[in-house]
Amino acid sequence: MSQATTSPVPATMRAVSQDTAGGPDVLKVIETRRPEPGRGEVLVRVHAAGVNPADWKVRARGGPGGVTPPFVLGFDVSGVVEAVGDGVTLFRPGSQVYGMPRFPHPASAYAEYVTAPARHFAARPAGLSHVESGALPLAALTAWQALVDTAGVRPGQRVLVHAAAGGVGHLAVQIAKARGAHVIGTASAAKHELLRSLGVDEPVDYRTQDVAETVRDVDVVLDAVGGANAARSLRTLRPGGTLVSILPLDADFPRAEAEAAGVRAVFMLVEPDHQGLREIARLVEDGRLRVLVDSVFPLEAAAEAHRRGETGRTTGKLVLSVTP
Repeated sequence: MSQATTSPVPATMRAVSQDTAGGPDVLKVIETRRPEPGRGEVLVRVHAAGVNPADWKVRARGGPGGVTPPFVLGFDVSGVVEAVGDGVTLFRPGSQVYGMPRFPHPASAYAEYVTAPARHFAARPAGLSHVESGALPLAALTAWQALVDTAGVRPGQRVLVHAAAGGVGHLAVQIAKARGAHVIGTASAAKHELLRSLGVDEPVDYRTQDVAETVRDVDVVLDAVGGANAARSLRTLRPGGTLVSILPLDADFPRAEAEAAGVRAVFMLVEPDHQGLREIARLVEDGRLRVLVDSVFPLEAAAEAHRRGETGRTTGKLVLSVTP
């Protein structure tokens, strides 16, 4: 390896791969060749990899963007830079980093090593473990880009976050609160105490209350539920308000209805974002953002992690511990 390194790096690595689309049982641990960083890239030894709904959706349908099996899943990375390619000045071997590299293509984070452009990473938040840092990138960047970059949440605005105890939701409510918003969050009644501890001003039990009938004069809605929920959420918005969906567009997406009602409805796809990661780290280090980790699994239990995630009953994030 011609790139600068900390020490000799193994030529092979463990990874979780799949040869076909299907259920969690298609995931298996393999020994494969370790990637080499190219120009402008870093090689990161993965300590933890977040597990996201996007992972099991890709696993089930067989690949993103036309990619077909075999492939290695995983978008979220927390780890240590082992080597840097030509031209990289942002990091050096030994740098502690986290990120969501290469999205929407998998970073292949269910592995002991990944490579990606250096600026798809940022210094991981001081004081967080690798497991906590590995839980953050995709969910936190989604919340940040939806609320800050897309909706431009400002102090005093009213923000409604659906699925507020979920992976994206629990981070979104904290980001909205840090922006000075009045936050309304939907979750089952059993999770309302948790929502209040995260800064939610008005918890709403979606099981017993009709959110579209009880919530009014909202400036921004973050929808992580989809389907008919997006159209119903338009009724909560005041004129000029914004609904941001983070789910792929479908026939139910209410763009025309939003226009007729004098509000904006947009779909947002999260992107790798060095500056966004830095802002998120700053919130963590200032004590204004904490990540909830529901469960941690070893790399070889990736299938079990997927089964847990597909129940839809997690609070916060699932994480694979790759390197102790």
